Amino acid sequence: MARDNGPTVDAPDHAAHHPDHSIDEAASLGLALRHARAQSGKTLAILAAETKVNARFLTALEQNDWSSLPSRVFAVGYVRAYAGALGLDEQLAVERFKRESPDTSVPLKAPVGIAFEDVKRNTPRIMAGVIIAAVAIVGWNVFQRISRVQAPHPSDIATLPNTWAQGAASAHEMDLGAPRAAPQDQTTPAPYITRGLEAELTGVDPNDPASGDAAPAPAATVQKAFNPRGAVYGAPANASQVVIQAKKPGAFVVRMGSDRVLFARQMAAGEAWRAPLGVSATIDVSDPTAFDVYLNGELGGALPALQTSLAQLNARAGQANREASAPAPQPRPQVAAPRPVTVTSGPRPYTPQP
Repeated sequence: MARDNGPTVDAPDHAAHHPDHSIDEAASLGLALRHARAQSGKTLAILAAETKVNARFLTALEQNDWSSLPSRVFAVGYVRAYAGALGLDEQLAVERFKRESPDTSVPLKAPVGIAFEDVKRNTPRIMAGVIIAAVAIVGWNVFQRISRVQAPHPSDIATLPNTWAQGAASAHEMDLGAPRAAPQDQTTPAPYITRGLEAELTGVDPNDPASGDAAPAPAATVQKAFNPRGAVYGAPANASQVVIQAKKPGAFVVRMGSDRVLFARQMAAGEAWRAPLGVSATIDVSDPTAFDVYLNGELGGALPALQTSLAQLNARAGQANREASAPAPQPRPQVAAPRPVTVTSGPRPYTPQP
C-alpha cells in the first residue's frame, strides 16, 4: 500500500527504473528504445542533438530497420549513444543489437563436423598422391645417375708417343759444352798506373833499369773473403779473428783441456764457428780438408791437422793483422849524378875529376 503523499507506482514507471529489464523483456531492441523514449518525454530532435546522431538513424533503430544504418561500426556506436541518452544499459543494448542484426561482412563457416569428415574421406587420395610424387622424384634421380655412369676405357696416354721413346733422336738436338767453373767469391782488379805520373812526382822512372829497388813492390793478393752460407756459432763477429767454416759435412769439437768441451757439433756444409779471443783450446775434426780457416775475414787455407791449437790460429790472425796495418815502405829517392864542369884556363880546357 502506497503512502498518501506519494504517487502510485505502476508497471511503466517500474520498468523505467530498471533499464536492463526493459531491454531484456521487450520484444525487440527497437521496441525497448521507443518505449524508453516515450517514458523520457523527449523528442527525436532533442535526442539527436544530445547524441549527435541523425534523427533518421535513431528512427531506423526504433523500427529495427538495420538496412538503413551505415556500417556496423557506426551502428554499434549509435546504439550505445542512444541507449545512454535514454538511461538504458549501453552494453546490454549493444549485445542485443548484435544478436538481432548479424554481421553480413563475415562469411559463414562450414560446420566443424562436416569439414572433418571431408578431410577423413580425402586422406587416402592425398597420401597416395604424395607417395606417387616421391617415387617419381627418386626414380628420376636414379635414372639420371645411371645414365651418367660410363664403362671404363683405357687412357688415351697409356702408351708413350713415338717421339717420347728413350733414345729417339730429336730434330732439334743441341750439344751442350762442359760446365764452367763458378765465379770466385771476391776478386781484386789490377791497379791502374798512369804512365809518366810516377816519374813526374818522384823523379824516378820505374822503367829505368838503373832505378834499382826504387820500383814499387807488387801489391799483396787479396784472398777469398768469408761468406756465411749457413748458421754461424761461437763468439760475436766483433770479438773474433778466426772463423772456421765447413766445406762439407764433418764432426767438429773444441776442447778446453781433457775433460771440458767448449763446442761440439756435426757441422753441415756452409755452417761456421767463430773462435773467441784469448782462449786456449784444441780443435778436433774428423777431416781437416773439410774445414776452411778464415783469418781476419780472409781465407787462410784448410785446417792443418786433425787436431789444431786455437792459440796458433789466433796468433796467425794477429800477425796478419799487424802486417796489414804496418805502413808500406817508401821508395828511396835516387841522387842524380853531378854533371861535369868544364873550366877554361890557358890554351886547353881543364876537367876536374869527381
